[in-house]
Amino acid sequence: MRKPVRGLTAIALVGALALAGCGNDRGGDTPSEPAGGDDATSEATDDAGEATDDADGGDATCVSSDAVVGVALPQKTSENWVLAEQLFNDGLTEAGFQPIVQFGNSGVTEQQNQIDAMVEQGAEVIVVGAIDGSQLGTQLEAAKATGATILAYDRLVKNTDAVDAYIAFDNFQVGVLQGTALLEGLEARQGEAGPPWNVELIAGSSDDANSIPFFEGAMSILTPKIEDGTLVVVSGQTTFEQAATQGWKAENAQKRMDTILSGSYEDTDLHGVLSPNDTLARAALTAVESAGKPVPVITGQDSEVESVKLIVDGVQYSTIYKDTRELVAQTINSIKELAACNEIPINDTESYDNGVKIVPSYLLTPIIVTQDNAAEVYANDPTLGPLTQ
Repeated sequence: MRKPVRGLTAIALVGALALAGCGNDRGGDTPSEPAGGDDATSEATDDAGEATDDADGGDATCVSSDAVVGVALPQKTSENWVLAEQLFNDGLTEAGFQPIVQFGNSGVTEQQNQIDAMVEQGAEVIVVGAIDGSQLGTQLEAAKATGATILAYDRLVKNTDAVDAYIAFDNFQVGVLQGTALLEGLEARQGEAGPPWNVELIAGSSDDANSIPFFEGAMSILTPKIEDGTLVVVSGQTTFEQAATQGWKAENAQKRMDTILSGSYEDTDLHGVLSPNDTLARAALTAVESAGKPVPVITGQDSEVESVKLIVDGVQYSTIYKDTRELVAQTINSIKELAACNEIPINDTESYDNGVKIVPSYLLTPIIVTQDNAAEVYANDPTLGPLTQ
């Protein structure tokens, strides 16, 4: 799914791609300012403009300046999805579009029906945060047949060519940062005892296309340390299939950790846990507490309020900051570009293979957060900033 070519530095822009819209090329003017973004978003948009300026122009096909825009979001499993709903409604309306923003809380079938309904309501653009990106091909192909532009948001849509672009934070890099943070945390908190350190691995849901890049990115850092004996996975559960957490549900992660702790750690210390997000990190911490074990070094993602508090208090070691405001703003900027008959901003044309095509992507840069840099990272976040003061 994802070529393991990322380092620990910010994403390098790799050029531009002239995306097809309704069968024709779009022009390559500099993008307009995104709706609702912050300084980081403006910088990202400027970078996108530099990339698309180099693209070849062509016959422009546009969406209407007041286009109906469907936004299909998954279940409300994290604070970021709830925030995205508000940001899409407000930002699209402010930009002059007509938003239809819906959650598929009942599952894949509901999301499929919602996309069909968006097409029937004349959506010229459909933004998809997929519940299961492998089960939307029929609906998205029907949407493409009407001339709609399809943007995969945050989660890759798989096994179909009916997707024009993918807009997300660099998910492989998220995993790299998590794996790096786990090692750094072990060195900082367990360094006096020295390795080997006992760790366990938690992965995301198998139906979420992001889960594998998260896990593979982390394992690109951790596998060499497992092989040289620095890290020991006492349970022996080292594959994605063994570590996966169905539905990203906290109760599933906690139940699995309960089983691992009772079966493999009765007389053994657990030093670290790789967790792919904050919800599952807190579930693992609950299992550790129930087992009467010392708090391990544990990673996370999403900068959820409860986990940020835990990081400030020195309990959870790290999280990943992926500013939803920035991601939504970049997505709305892409739609504004379509309305201006310009190309969708793209900065990666090689990394994300959905099984049918390499999906042109705009990748934003995630940020690792620990107790040491939380105040700096969240300084401009209206919700998280006050928690770190």
